[in-house]
Amino acid sequence: MTFKPLGLDHVVLRVRDQGRSRRFYEEVLGCTLDRVNEKVSLVQLRFGDHLIDLLPAGQDASPGGLDHFCLSIHCDDLETAARELRKKGAELEGGVVQRYGAYGDGPSLYLRDPDGYKIELKPRITRPT
Repeated sequence: MTFKPLGLDHVVLRVRDQGRSRRFYEEVLGCTLDRVNEKVSLVQLRFGDHLIDLLPAGQDASPGGLDHFCLSIHCDDLETAARELRKKGAELEGGVVQRYGAYGDGPSLYLRDPDGYKIELKPRITRPT
């Protein structure tokens, strides 16, 4: 295996009312605002070492649905890991792309499990402060 599992990085939820959901996660669960990406209407909330991301539910997305979850990995070469995953029959979506996660900016890739759930694999680069 060209990577080692480390844990969860973040979860992305599709929500009906982003403001209401943000207040819930901040006021009820104690999350703090990490960043907002206005370009894609993404609110990223920190929960300990991890992130809970809130995206508006689209017309084609069911309210309250899971967009994807991201697994944190140790990996020295994500391109090689992507080739190995393809050889094992994994359905990858696109290639390796730079994205922000709970442990900072860095490369990641998307794949689908047998039930169609989208999973992001992201090497852990730094620890949150």
